[in-house]
Amino acid sequence: MSEATVNNGVNADALVAAREALTEAPQAAQFNWRASCEWKNGTHSHSTVEGFFGLGEEQKRSKTFAFDADHPEIFASEDLGATPVEYVLVGLASCLTAGVAAIAQYRDIQLKSVKATIEGDMDIQGILGIDDEVRNGFDGIKVTYEIDADAGRDDIEALVAQSQKRSAVYDIVTNPTAVTVEVK
Repeated sequence: MSEATVNNGVNADALVAAREALTEAPQAAQFNWRASCEWKNGTHSHSTVEGFFGLGEEQKRSKTFAFDADHPEIFASEDLGATPVEYVLVGLASCLTAGVAAIAQYRDIQLKSVKATIEGDMDIQGILGIDDEVRNGFDGIKVTYEIDADAGRDDIEALVAQSQKRSAVYDIVTNPTAVTVEVK
């Protein structure tokens, strides 16, 4: 790892140290991420993220993060926020992009710019109840990167591939996840 030649804003030494520490104490690697969502009106909701459990104890964020979700006016909504499916795309692109930066730092690759464009195709006949044979979710998602870095194409493609391999959101989107919904 480079001391000063590469600076992508990622503390790779701290990440490596955390990995080593969690290898020695795997119980501390058990995290519980949380968000709260409150309905406002129509299809508008307001969600917040404040804390999580990790490293064996409750963790408090430095500030509360807020997200408004809604649907576009073409669905007779007020368009007061991104749609929930757009948040999924944002989460995937953000997770993969963070991985690109961290891996580039670790591999001594200076990034100049990274831009991800992400698209999800969906036939909304399923969610509207028009056709029960049409799934409610995405038919497919495409992520396209434009990366300018002090590295060759093979090294840049390896950064993206390693980011996919380590991305929590990529795993969540591409593999089944058990979801339990209950009413209190």
